[in-house]
Amino acid sequence: MPDNTLSRPPRMSHNFRRAAILFAGGPAPAANAVISAAATSFLRNDIEVVGIKHGYSGLSEFDAKHPLVEGRDYVNVTHKMLGRTRNSSGIMIGTARTNPGRLVSHPSHLKDPEKSAPLKTVYEALRSIGVDLLVSIGGDDTLKTANKLKMFQERLPLDAHRIPIVHLPKTIDNDYRGIDFTFGYFTAVDFLASEVRNLLADAEANRSYFLVESMGRSAGWLAYGVAIAGEASLVVSVEDIVGQYRTVEDSVDPQTGEKTSRPVMNMDEVIPRIVATMTAREREGKEYGVIVIAEGLAEFLPNSYLEGIGRDDHGHINITAVNLNDVFAKLIAKEYERQTGKSRKVTGLQLGYEGRCARPHAFDVMLGSQLGVGAYRALVEKGLNGVMVSVSGQLQLEYVPFEDLVDPETLVTVVRYIEPDSDFQKLTRFLETYVDRGDELR
Repeated sequence: MPDNTLSRPPRMSHNFRRAAILFAGGPAPAANAVISAAATSFLRNDIEVVGIKHGYSGLSEFDAKHPLVEGRDYVNVTHKMLGRTRNSSGIMIGTARTNPGRLVSHPSHLKDPEKSAPLKTVYEALRSIGVDLLVSIGGDDTLKTANKLKMFQERLPLDAHRIPIVHLPKTIDNDYRGIDFTFGYFTAVDFLASEVRNLLADAEANRSYFLVESMGRSAGWLAYGVAIAGEASLVVSVEDIVGQYRTVEDSVDPQTGEKTSRPVMNMDEVIPRIVATMTAREREGKEYGVIVIAEGLAEFLPNSYLEGIGRDDHGHINITAVNLNDVFAKLIAKEYERQTGKSRKVTGLQLGYEGRCARPHAFDVMLGSQLGVGAYRALVEKGLNGVMVSVSGQLQLEYVPFEDLVDPETLVTVVRYIEPDSDFQKLTRFLETYVDRGDELR
């Protein structure tokens, strides 16, 4: 047998002419490693590549009067333009949050011409430039869109051309079911943790506190990672709002007028618990610190804090309008003074955007590159459609069907939270300031 260890992977026979790569949602470090590795794999196997610019925004505006324009809506990707891009910052094809599947929340909606019209527009736009393979890169909302586009095509006439789709998971929040760690997570954690360490030095010099609001809408992976690597005094995320820290509040749905109830934070328990960390540190001779909270806690604020706050196309609350860090900082300072009779400066600020386009670390470049190559291998080598590319162990490729990730009735994805009492969760509790009051978080 000849030794093939230094030989290129064998060429696969195929009938594909052009693949499209699309990136949607928020940026993440190593985005260009994913795009570059995927594009290179297709190009080296005689498949043209187009990069769809700015997510679904241009595709969603397509019609006979507004055809796709090269340079504005898409770019023809070449080997030359990919040179030394795997380690670069940013997103070479841009991104956007346009959601063509926003009207479809049940499989039956795909039969409704009006609700499925945006998906039909996207499909026709891709076909107008000869696309016969699609690589979707994005978060859980983008995965939902990819699944809906696949389901839309399944309902086309039998002789219609179908575009196989694979999805590559992206989020610095790392809350993706089906993969252990998403590309860019470790880069973002390290970048933001360095900011927290700088804040710690500032806090110590001034005998004050910083209340850092970390990105992480649905789960606490980023907040926990930043707290661990940044040596924060305490971290509080959505997973921690259980037991005495959680209550229920009635409200009225603004659209239907129906009375509903939703879980909210018990602020009378959460805020004193944070202050307990501050007083425990003082007993250790530390009159300073950094508290990290996850931005997703905004969804658990009582109704009085959310009056007039809108939601986006995906149903998410407009977190930037809440100013969670400022709300918490003021409440903590007030509670600290009530408990101790002293004042302590607590400064709130948000961290997250600074890390989304940071230069990627080696692990994220390696992970992102493998996911990009996995897109080619899934579509061309294995002939798959409707799968998310994943890795396990030493970057071993795996392919997870959309059906395993998306609820078949609601067409929504399942958030991967930090598991209660998991070793990852316990790690933060071992490292942060101990509070002896019998009601420690978790």
